[in-house]
Amino acid sequence: MEDVTTLSRDEIAARLAAPPAERAAFIRACAEAGEAEAQAVYGQMLLDGIGVAKDPAAALGWFVRAAAQHHLMAINMVGRCYDLGWGTVPDKVRAADCYRIAAERGLDWGMYNYATLLALGDGVAEDRQAALAWFRKAAALGNAKAINFVGSFHEDGWVVERDMAAAALCYARAAQGGDFRGAFNHARMLGAAGRIDDAIGWLKRAGASATPAFVEKAAAWLATSELPAFRVRGVQAIRAAAC
Repeated sequence: MEDVTTLSRDEIAARLAAPPAERAAFIRACAEAGEAEAQAVYGQMLLDGIGVAKDPAAALGWFVRAAAQHHLMAINMVGRCYDLGWGTVPDKVRAADCYRIAAERGLDWGMYNYATLLALGDGVAEDRQAALAWFRKAAALGNAKAINFVGSFHEDGWVVERDMAAAALCYARAAQGGDFRGAFNHARMLGAAGRIDDAIGWLKRAGASATPAFVEKAAAWLATSELPAFRVRGVQAIRAAAC
């Protein structure tokens, strides 16, 4: 077996630029050599089926190995696997523990995921105050999904006074940061302010990156909107962008 630890930077760069299957084989070799980053990356490749056949159970195994070396994203991904049942039986309590550890060690995605479970009371006791605090910490690190969630707290008046101006600002930031939910919420706010053309543009951007389930849910909401433009142009925009 090749000793990947002896490769030069140029050789490593060449291996990483290789076709997917060759790149996956190289990363696996690095993972087997004990590199935590490679273990985490290879786990993600197995989860997504990039360069290798999808194998969620094997992915979890590599995430666990990287997590044992205190790799923060790997700890978070072990949580994701237990949260969503990827390669294992779902265990929300264990997922929450993983997210909390990653959050407390400074990972924005750990903060976001832990906050989500706290907000829902899933695997932990519901605590929206603590959830908002974690969302704000992740938002301060630039996590667009967390910024969107902070906006939802302000719009719905969860543990803070309802503040539509603050919500709109958060949604705009989340949209600009690439979050499709933020883009949709930003479009809603723009539409309510009479800026229909701008809103349609953001609906297109939301549809381009959203999941199919979200697109259908958003289209259903738009179809019953008080704004005629949303009921026709909005539905067309978000669905067309998703194709």
